[in-house]
Amino acid sequence: MAVGFGQFGAVAALGDVARSFGRVTHGATIAEQAGLSGTELGIGLAILRLASVASLPLTGIADRFGRRRMLFASCALGLCLTVAAAASPGYWWFVAIFALGRPLLSTASALAQVTAAEQTDTRNRARAIALIAAGYGVGSGLTAVINSLASSSLGFRGLFALAAVPLVLLPLAARQVSEPDRFVVAATAAERPMPVIGALGPEFRRRLVVVAAISFTIAVMTGPANSFVYLYSENVLRVPGLVVALMVVAAGVTGFGGLVLGQWLADRAGRRPTGALTMIAMALLAMLTYSGSRPALVVGYVLGVMAASAFAPAAGALANELFPTSVRASVAGWEVVASVLGAVVGLLAFGAIADVGNRFSIAAVVVFAVAIPAAALFWFLPETRGLEPEELWPEPGPGAPAGDESPKVASS
Repeated sequence: MAVGFGQFGAVAALGDVARSFGRVTHGATIAEQAGLSGTELGIGLAILRLASVASLPLTGIADRFGRRRMLFASCALGLCLTVAAAASPGYWWFVAIFALGRPLLSTASALAQVTAAEQTDTRNRARAIALIAAGYGVGSGLTAVINSLASSSLGFRGLFALAAVPLVLLPLAARQVSEPDRFVVAATAAERPMPVIGALGPEFRRRLVVVAAISFTIAVMTGPANSFVYLYSENVLRVPGLVVALMVVAAGVTGFGGLVLGQWLADRAGRRPTGALTMIAMALLAMLTYSGSRPALVVGYVLGVMAASAFAPAAGALANELFPTSVRASVAGWEVVASVLGAVVGLLAFGAIADVGNRFSIAAVVVFAVAIPAAALFWFLPETRGLEPEELWPEPGPGAPAGDESPKVASS
């Protein structure tokens, strides 16, 4: 929840940021309607996403020193920088300050999923990851609702300053979290070299490439789809703030339903088919969201959140089950990097295409359609439903060399 509240502020308040640092008129271009051009906004958002690449060495360190320490340290520092962004004197200052906190919050988000996966067995793992996704969704939803209802009084500065609230409450959460038993056992291995920028052995790389490709493609779509939606609704379609707030609340309900549906399908139909089908649904609904009318925006957004929520438990469980504890946090770091690169590509492409004739609908079709054929990538991975990570990659015991891990189950 804390990460979601801090990280989603740049997206939720993008319209207010553009108005504050740009100049709004009654013209027909994005720059005249929003205050800043689609290219400027796309570059700024791409920089914020690109900054998350720095989370790779931070998550890798968690494979050496533990999940809990890195989880709470990165979350606290990230929230501090979010609060500092409230004092930004200009748009590019805002981008720079927010970019400093982005990798820290991305690290906390990745390690929260890793910790949840390591604390649970195969029957409860998808449900636990769904709970983590729900927490992030509640935090980001609060940001969006507060901004929609109180943007005129708070502004983006007041919204970012509110990140101090979860920052103050963070120590209460820290007291309830212990180091996962799986990590404690893996930490007894005789040889545990320091991770070097997420370096992984050759036995893990084929799966990592496929997982990274899925993360990249999803981010090409979700990067611009999530980042431009509030600016599109408020500054382009001129949807009233109350309607936007109600839309976000409705999406919270469907998002919860999507998490329940996603974990149920992941545990019964399997991680791969659930991930592939929901990935296709996300692409189609994202196109509907930006098709040009207010009803399409509301329906596409509300159902799109449901599809994305259903995707999270299956994809999250699969990615964590495919790798052993000794490298799981590093893998999460590589997933973040792939998502960052995908989001940068998507944001730049979407912003540039939307600038040509102010056609968000064309930009959506061109950028989001790539996710539909990419759903086939799931079938290059083994199905992990009903399996524990130790069944695929037995962990070395005390005194055993860390390099003795070998896959027990190559495919399913």
